Amino acid sequence: MNQSTDQSTSQSTNQTNKNQAPLKATVKWQDNVSFVGTSPSGHDVPMDADKSKGASPMELILLGLGGCASYDVVTILKKGRQDIEDVQCQLTANRADAVPAVYTDIHLHFVVTGKGVKEKQVAKAVQLSADKYCSASKMLANGGVKITHDFAIIDSENKAQAESENS
Repeated sequence: MNQSTDQSTSQSTNQTNKNQAPLKATVKWQDNVSFVGTSPSGHDVPMDADKSKGASPMELILLGLGGCASYDVVTILKKGRQDIEDVQCQLTANRADAVPAVYTDIHLHFVVTGKGVKEKQVAKAVQLSADKYCSASKMLANGGVKITHDFAIIDSENKAQAESENS
């Protein structure tokens, strides 16, 4: 028996790309509340609502947002010829108290480490990710999640110099 339900409640302003095949993924139940998802690219991802065998599905949404935004920030900084050595996206999120316990707000804090990284370039990269490129961020924001961003820069030249002076 096949049964289909459509729970969409809002119209998307984006049009579906008719020339692109739809993405297909599979989630297979393992045991208890443990599942294995297979991504459209063929990668298996363990999920566990109890969080003993993998991240919970909601944690994966948070990680997906961080990965999507981090990809944007890294590629924009590299295109801007910034000498980056490390980028971390530290996410802090709150969820509703009621069921469904959706995310209500998510804050992304980027920590960019490199040599002579320009503050203006990092600000631009974070802003472009937030406003233009990060599909996950746009999707969550369109769903009512308040998403905020900030960043810090660690200059590895000054850090290494300070460490050698203190030795």
